[in-house]
Amino acid sequence: MILPIYTYGHPVLRTQCSHVTQSYHDLEKLIDNMFETMYNANGIGISAPQVGLSINLFVIDLSVLAEDDPSVKDVKEVFINPKIISIYGDESTYNEGCLSIPGIRSDVLRKSKVEIEYFDANFIKHRTKIDGIYARVFLHEYDHLNKTLFIDYLSGQEKHNLNRKLNSIKKGKYSINYPTYSEK
Repeated sequence: MILPIYTYGHPVLRTQCSHVTQSYHDLEKLIDNMFETMYNANGIGISAPQVGLSINLFVIDLSVLAEDDPSVKDVKEVFINPKIISIYGDESTYNEGCLSIPGIRSDVLRKSKVEIEYFDANFIKHRTKIDGIYARVFLHEYDHLNKTLFIDYLSGQEKHNLNRKLNSIKKGKYSINYPTYSEK
């Protein structure tokens, strides 16, 4: 089932998330719905807060980026209760966007490597190191679980320049082709 994506200005995007237990009601169904919602919006990642839930869960599928980066052709993963062990490597800039902030993209500086721990959809614990675009998308979605949006990394001037667009999103004034929920 395609879920509405909560947009900039909704309090759920700025709410600290709680841990997910194995007994979480209809977890498998929620994960399936999140993937379906993400695909419908042409996204490569989506977090639980973006579908209105303040829980530590996000999904990513980077296979659409495989033409540019063959190392991500098989990256489709569920992250439950993810934890960053360390962030390291060179810093690089990449033009990021977000399904919850339609029509806005901006360059964001992030480290290139991350060591992480998480549970997969079967509640099997993993500890691994990821890098490149995989690390970037992980960090972007992980930020959602901690009340942070990519625009929070922008300078005051950059954010000021986007202020009119951000205020329009808060008012529900944007044009996209997927269902959303906003604080109008």
